[in-house]
Amino acid sequence: MVGISRRGFLKYCIGSAAALGLDWSILGKLQKVLATGGGPAVIWLNGANCTGCTVSLANRISDQAPVDIADLLVNTIDLKFHANLMSASGELAVEALQEAAQGPFVLAVDGGIPTAFDGHTCVLWTENGHEVTALEAVRALVPKAAVTLCIGTCSSFGGIPSANPNPTGLKSVSGVTGASTINIPGCPVHPDWIVWTIASLLAGVTPTLDAYARPVAIFGDPEKVIHKNCPRKGKEEAKTFGEEGRCLKELGCKGPRTRADCFSRMWNNHVNWCIGANAVCLGCTEQGFPDRFSPLFKAAF
Repeated sequence: MVGISRRGFLKYCIGSAAALGLDWSILGKLQKVLATGGGPAVIWLNGANCTGCTVSLANRISDQAPVDIADLLVNTIDLKFHANLMSASGELAVEALQEAAQGPFVLAVDGGIPTAFDGHTCVLWTENGHEVTALEAVRALVPKAAVTLCIGTCSSFGGIPSANPNPTGLKSVSGVTGASTINIPGCPVHPDWIVWTIASLLAGVTPTLDAYARPVAIFGDPEKVIHKNCPRKGKEEAKTFGEEGRCLKELGCKGPRTRADCFSRMWNNHVNWCIGANAVCLGCTEQGFPDRFSPLFKAAF
Protein backbone atom coordinates (compact mmCIF):
# COMPACT_ATOMS: atom_id res chain seq x y z
CA MET A 1 0.00 0.00 0.00
CA VAL A 2 1.16 3.53 -0.72
CA GLY A 3 0.90 5.87 2.25
CA ILE A 4 0.43 9.58 2.60
CA SER A 5 2.43 12.13 4.51
CA ARG A 6 2.35 12.17 8.26
CA ARG A 7 0.84 15.65 7.99
CA GLY A 8 -2.11 14.17 6.09
CA PHE A 9 -2.80 11.64 8.80
CA LEU A 10 -2.35 14.35 11.40
CA LYS A 11 -5.06 16.46 9.77
CA TYR A 12 -7.47 13.54 9.84
CA CYS A 13 -6.72 12.52 13.43
CA ILE A 14 -7.04 16.07 14.70
CA GLY A 15 -10.16 16.69 12.64
CA SER A 16 -11.91 13.54 13.87
CA ALA A 17 -10.70 14.01 17.43
CA ALA A 18 -11.79 17.65 17.55
CA ALA A 19 -15.19 16.84 16.08
CA LEU A 20 -15.67 14.23 18.80
CA GLY A 21 -14.68 16.63 21.56
CA LEU A 22 -11.02 15.88 22.27
CA ASP A 23 -9.64 18.69 24.42
CA TRP A 24 -7.46 21.15 22.49
CA SER A 25 -4.60 20.74 24.98
CA ILE A 26 -4.60 17.04 24.09
CA LEU A 27 -4.72 17.87 20.40
CA GLY A 28 -1.54 19.88 20.85
CA LYS A 29 0.18 16.85 22.36
CA LEU A 30 -1.12 14.68 19.54
CA GLN A 31 0.35 17.03 16.96
CA LYS A 32 3.79 16.77 18.56
CA VAL A 33 3.63 12.98 18.77
CA LEU A 34 2.60 12.48 15.16
CA ALA A 35 5.20 14.96 13.94
CA THR A 36 8.02 12.94 15.51
CA GLY A 37 7.04 9.62 13.89
CA GLY A 38 7.44 6.15 15.30
CA GLY A 39 3.79 5.12 15.53
CA PRO A 40 2.77 2.23 17.75
CA ALA A 41 2.77 -1.35 16.51
CA VAL A 42 -0.78 -2.70 16.33
CA ILE A 43 -1.80 -6.35 16.42
CA TRP A 44 -5.45 -6.77 15.36
CA LEU A 45 -7.10 -10.10 16.09
CA ASN A 46 -10.40 -11.24 14.60
CA GLY A 47 -12.32 -13.46 16.98
CA ALA A 48 -15.84 -14.75 16.38
CA ASN A 49 -17.37 -11.97 14.31
CA CYS A 50 -18.83 -10.99 10.95
CA THR A 51 -15.85 -8.75 10.08
CA GLY A 52 -18.32 -5.86 10.07
CA CYS A 53 -16.15 -3.64 12.25
CA THR A 54 -13.21 -4.01 9.87
CA VAL A 55 -15.54 -3.28 6.95
CA SER A 56 -16.81 -0.18 8.77
CA LEU A 57 -13.26 1.06 9.33
CA ALA A 58 -12.38 0.28 5.71
CA ASN A 59 -15.41 2.28 4.60
CA ARG A 60 -13.55 5.49 5.41
CA ILE A 61 -13.60 7.31 2.05
CA SER A 62 -12.97 11.03 1.80
CA ASP A 63 -11.71 13.76 -0.48
CA GLN A 64 -9.37 14.80 2.33
CA ALA A 65 -6.37 12.83 3.53
CA PRO A 66 -6.39 10.07 4.43
CA VAL A 67 -8.68 9.20 1.54
CA ASP A 68 -9.11 5.55 2.51
CA ILE A 69 -8.06 2.78 4.86
CA ALA A 70 -4.65 2.45 3.21
CA ASP A 71 -3.84 6.04 4.03
CA LEU A 72 -5.10 5.64 7.58
CA LEU A 73 -2.98 2.63 8.47
CA VAL A 74 0.33 3.54 6.84
CA ASN A 75 3.07 5.66 8.44
CA THR A 76 1.49 6.44 11.82
CA ILE A 77 -0.35 3.36 12.99
CA ASP A 78 2.02 0.49 12.27
CA LEU A 79 -0.39 -2.38 11.60
CA LYS A 80 1.65 -5.54 12.08
CA PHE A 81 -1.10 -8.16 11.90
CA HIS A 82 -4.65 -8.17 10.60
CA ALA A 83 -5.87 -11.33 8.89
CA ASN A 84 -8.11 -9.39 6.49
CA LEU A 85 -5.89 -6.41 5.66
CA MET A 86 -2.28 -7.63 5.67
CA SER A 87 -0.61 -8.84 2.49
CA ALA A 88 1.34 -11.63 4.21
CA SER A 89 -0.25 -14.99 4.92
CA GLY A 90 0.60 -18.32 6.52
CA GLU A 91 3.97 -18.53 8.25
CA LEU A 92 4.99 -15.03 7.18
CA ALA A 93 1.94 -13.54 8.87
CA VAL A 94 2.55 -15.50 12.07
CA GLU A 95 6.18 -14.41 12.09
CA ALA A 96 5.12 -10.77 11.79
CA LEU A 97 2.76 -11.19 14.74
CA GLN A 98 5.32 -12.90 16.94
CA GLU A 99 7.94 -10.27 16.14
CA ALA A 100 5.54 -7.46 17.01
CA ALA A 101 4.62 -9.18 20.27
CA GLN A 102 8.22 -8.94 21.45
CA GLY A 103 8.08 -5.16 21.72
CA PRO A 104 5.55 -2.53 22.79
CA PHE A 105 2.28 -2.97 20.95
CA VAL A 106 -1.39 -2.11 21.03
CA LEU A 107 -3.75 -5.06 20.85
CA ALA A 108 -7.04 -4.57 19.02
CA VAL A 109 -9.58 -7.38 19.21
CA ASP A 110 -12.55 -7.48 16.86
CA GLY A 111 -14.98 -10.26 17.74
CA GLY A 112 -15.87 -12.32 20.79
CA ILE A 113 -13.92 -15.18 22.30
CA PRO A 114 -15.48 -18.69 22.25
CA THR A 115 -14.63 -20.80 25.30
CA ALA A 116 -16.51 -24.06 24.61
CA PHE A 117 -14.53 -27.00 23.20
CA ASP A 118 -11.34 -25.36 24.52
CA GLY A 119 -12.00 -22.47 22.15
CA HIS A 120 -11.65 -24.57 19.01
CA THR A 121 -14.71 -23.08 17.33
CA CYS A 122 -12.49 -20.10 16.52
CA VAL A 123 -8.95 -20.85 15.31
CA LEU A 124 -6.88 -17.82 14.28
CA TRP A 125 -3.73 -19.40 12.88
CA THR A 126 -1.59 -22.53 12.88
CA GLU A 127 1.90 -22.46 14.34
CA ASN A 128 4.23 -25.46 14.16
CA GLY A 129 1.23 -27.70 13.57
CA HIS A 130 -0.62 -26.27 16.58
CA GLU A 131 -3.97 -24.55 16.05
CA VAL A 132 -3.97 -21.30 18.00
CA THR A 133 -7.47 -20.38 19.11
CA ALA A 134 -8.78 -16.90 19.81
CA LEU A 135 -9.00 -17.94 23.45
CA GLU A 136 -5.34 -18.92 23.57
CA ALA A 137 -4.26 -15.85 21.60
CA VAL A 138 -5.90 -13.25 23.84
CA ARG A 139 -4.73 -14.99 27.00
CA ALA A 140 -1.17 -14.84 25.68
CA LEU A 141 -1.22 -11.34 24.18
CA VAL A 142 -3.42 -9.26 26.48
CA PRO A 143 -0.95 -9.35 29.42
CA LYS A 144 1.85 -8.16 27.10
CA ALA A 145 -0.06 -5.36 25.39
CA ALA A 146 0.40 -1.71 26.34
CA VAL A 147 -3.37 -1.38 25.98
CA THR A 148 -6.15 -3.63 24.71
CA LEU A 149 -8.87 -2.11 22.54
CA CYS A 150 -12.07 -4.06 22.11
CA ILE A 151 -13.36 -3.06 18.69
CA GLY A 152 -17.11 -3.53 18.44
CA THR A 153 -19.77 -5.00 20.70
CA CYS A 154 -18.73 -8.64 20.27
CA SER A 155 -15.28 -8.22 21.82
CA SER A 156 -16.53 -5.60 24.29
CA PHE A 157 -19.59 -7.41 25.66
CA GLY A 158 -20.23 -10.61 23.66
CA GLY A 159 -22.70 -9.16 21.19
CA ILE A 160 -24.70 -11.24 18.74
CA PRO A 161 -22.42 -14.35 18.84
CA SER A 162 -23.07 -14.65 22.59
CA ALA A 163 -26.84 -14.40 22.27
CA ASN A 164 -28.94 -17.14 23.83
CA PRO A 165 -28.31 -20.10 23.67
CA ASN A 166 -24.63 -19.20 23.06
CA PRO A 167 -23.50 -22.69 21.96
CA THR A 168 -19.81 -21.69 21.73
CA GLY A 169 -19.70 -20.26 25.25
CA LEU A 170 -18.59 -16.94 23.81
CA LYS A 171 -17.42 -14.19 26.17
CA SER A 172 -15.92 -10.73 25.94
CA VAL A 173 -12.15 -10.22 26.00
CA SER A 174 -12.21 -9.04 29.61
CA GLY A 175 -14.54 -11.93 30.45
CA VAL A 176 -11.92 -14.52 29.47
CA THR A 177 -8.77 -12.67 30.55
CA GLY A 178 -9.89 -10.72 33.61
CA ALA A 179 -7.88 -7.79 32.24
CA SER A 180 -8.92 -4.17 31.87
CA THR A 181 -9.82 -3.17 28.33
CA ILE A 182 -11.02 -0.07 26.54
CA ASN A 183 -14.33 -0.99 24.98
CA ILE A 184 -15.44 0.71 21.76
CA PRO A 185 -18.79 -0.99 21.12
CA GLY A 186 -21.08 -0.77 18.13
CA CYS A 187 -22.50 -3.28 15.68
CA PRO A 188 -20.55 -2.24 13.76
CA VAL A 189 -18.32 0.31 15.47
CA HIS A 190 -18.11 3.75 13.86
CA PRO A 191 -14.62 4.39 12.35
CA ASP A 192 -14.40 7.80 14.03
CA TRP A 193 -14.85 6.19 17.45
CA ILE A 194 -11.77 4.07 16.79
CA VAL A 195 -9.75 7.03 15.54
CA TRP A 196 -10.75 9.22 18.48
CA THR A 197 -9.65 6.60 21.01
CA ILE A 198 -6.36 5.92 19.27
CA ALA A 199 -5.72 9.67 18.92
CA SER A 200 -6.17 10.09 22.67
CA LEU A 201 -3.79 7.24 23.42
CA LEU A 202 -1.19 8.57 20.98
CA ALA A 203 -1.33 11.86 22.84
CA GLY A 204 -0.60 10.01 26.07
CA VAL A 205 -4.10 10.45 27.45
CA THR A 206 -6.18 7.47 28.52
CA PRO A 207 -9.86 8.33 27.92
CA THR A 208 -12.11 8.49 30.95
CA LEU A 209 -14.19 5.32 30.93
CA ASP A 210 -17.69 4.62 32.19
CA ALA A 211 -18.83 1.60 34.21
CA TYR A 212 -18.72 -0.51 31.04
CA ALA A 213 -15.15 0.57 30.15
CA ARG A 214 -16.41 2.73 27.28
CA PRO A 215 -14.99 6.21 26.60
CA VAL A 216 -17.33 8.60 28.41
CA ALA A 217 -16.88 11.25 25.71
CA ILE A 218 -18.59 8.97 23.19
CA PHE A 219 -20.84 6.63 25.17
CA GLY A 220 -20.97 7.51 28.86
CA ASP A 221 -22.33 11.06 28.85
CA PRO A 222 -26.04 11.14 29.81
CA GLU A 223 -26.46 13.84 27.18
CA LYS A 224 -25.49 11.31 24.50
CA VAL A 225 -28.70 9.29 24.95
CA ILE A 226 -30.03 8.72 21.44
CA HIS A 227 -33.65 9.59 22.29
CA LYS A 228 -32.69 12.90 23.90
CA ASN A 229 -31.11 14.05 20.67
CA CYS A 230 -33.41 12.41 18.16
CA PRO A 231 -35.05 14.82 15.69
CA ARG A 232 -38.20 12.71 16.00
CA LYS A 233 -38.50 13.20 19.77
CA GLY A 234 -41.90 14.60 20.65
CA LYS A 235 -43.31 13.86 17.23
CA GLU A 236 -46.39 11.72 16.62
CA GLU A 237 -45.59 8.04 17.09
CA ALA A 238 -45.40 5.82 14.03
CA LYS A 239 -47.88 2.97 13.74
CA THR A 240 -45.88 1.15 11.10
CA PHE A 241 -42.49 1.44 9.44
CA GLY A 242 -41.96 3.85 6.58
CA GLU A 243 -43.76 6.81 8.15
CA GLU A 244 -41.32 9.67 7.67
CA GLY A 245 -40.47 11.86 10.64
CA ARG A 246 -42.51 10.01 13.26
CA CYS A 247 -41.16 8.67 16.56
CA LEU A 248 -40.33 4.97 16.37
CA LYS A 249 -40.41 4.21 20.11
CA GLU A 250 -43.64 2.22 19.92
CA LEU A 251 -42.14 0.07 17.15
CA GLY A 252 -39.29 -1.03 19.39
CA CYS A 253 -36.74 1.79 19.12
CA LYS A 254 -34.12 1.44 21.88
CA GLY A 255 -33.03 5.07 21.63
CA PRO A 256 -34.16 5.89 25.21
CA ARG A 257 -31.78 3.20 26.55
CA THR A 258 -28.81 3.74 24.24
CA ARG A 259 -25.85 6.10 24.48
CA ALA A 260 -23.78 7.09 21.44
CA ASP A 261 -23.43 10.08 19.13
CA CYS A 262 -24.95 8.47 16.02
CA PHE A 263 -27.48 11.31 15.80
CA SER A 264 -24.71 13.81 15.00
CA ARG A 265 -21.90 11.57 13.72
CA MET A 266 -24.10 9.51 11.40
CA TRP A 267 -22.65 6.77 9.17
CA ASN A 268 -21.11 6.19 5.74
CA ASN A 269 -19.29 9.51 5.89
CA HIS A 270 -22.21 11.44 7.37
CA VAL A 271 -24.79 10.13 4.90
CA ASN A 272 -27.40 8.67 7.26
CA TRP A 273 -28.06 6.75 10.46
CA CYS A 274 -30.49 4.04 11.57
CA ILE A 275 -33.38 6.28 12.62
CA GLY A 276 -32.82 8.59 9.65
CA ALA A 277 -33.40 5.55 7.45
CA ASN A 278 -36.73 4.83 9.22
CA ALA A 279 -35.23 1.94 11.20
CA VAL A 280 -35.29 1.63 14.97
CA CYS A 281 -32.21 2.01 17.17
CA LEU A 282 -31.31 -1.53 18.27
CA GLY A 283 -29.17 -0.54 21.27
CA CYS A 284 -26.07 -2.05 19.71
CA THR A 285 -23.58 -0.03 21.77
CA GLU A 286 -24.97 -1.32 25.07
CA GLN A 287 -23.97 -4.26 27.22
CA GLY A 288 -26.48 -7.09 26.85
CA PHE A 289 -27.24 -6.45 23.18
CA PRO A 290 -29.11 -8.21 21.65
CA ASP A 291 -30.75 -10.35 24.36
CA ARG A 292 -31.44 -7.52 26.81
CA PHE A 293 -33.14 -5.56 24.04
CA SER A 294 -35.25 -8.35 22.56
CA PRO A 295 -37.61 -8.24 20.82
CA LEU A 296 -35.81 -5.79 18.57
CA PHE A 297 -39.04 -4.85 16.79
CA LYS A 298 -42.65 -4.82 17.92
CA ALA A 299 -46.03 -4.03 16.45
CA ALA A 300 -47.76 -0.86 17.63
CA PHE A 301 -51.23 -2.16 16.83
